[in-house]
Amino acid sequence: MNAVATPSRFDIHGLMQAASHNHSPDAFQPNLTQTQWELLGTYLQPFAMKQGQVLIEQGGTDRTVYFVETGTLTVHYEDDKGRLRLASVGPGSAVGEGAFFSRQQRTATVQAAGQAKVWSLPPIRFTELSNRQPALALEVAMALGSLVSRRLANRPKRVAVT
Repeated sequence: MNAVATPSRFDIHGLMQAASHNHSPDAFQPNLTQTQWELLGTYLQPFAMKQGQVLIEQGGTDRTVYFVETGTLTVHYEDDKGRLRLASVGPGSAVGEGAFFSRQQRTATVQAAGQAKVWSLPPIRFTELSNRQPALALEVAMALGSLVSRRLANRPKRVAVT
């Protein structure tokens, strides 16, 4: 995945707002104060995506988790019979949590449906967060675990667990 150079301004408050305004079952909803969000932002890497840009490839081994600030990401999965399944992930949600927790290959391809702002949290940065701010890391992990649980309970959203 290659980041796109754009004049977009990134501020963790945009991601914080997206998460607080997403009341869907597909929301990433950590119970964080503004100060905790700002601290989390120091461990995240923001970047812009253009339409059609691939974020995650099915079968990949990267374990980074991504948080969506703006835009929509589409999730595509081709099963053993060649059928394509699709889910959409919008602002205030996350993708990549399946491999983040399982340490297994990516189960689907994720790409931008249009322009998007996304924040990444690779495993090495999560380890640093865990060592330096364990309560914050635990809250992020619990919120991601809750998202996985809700997606697995919702058959159409299961493909979004990447």
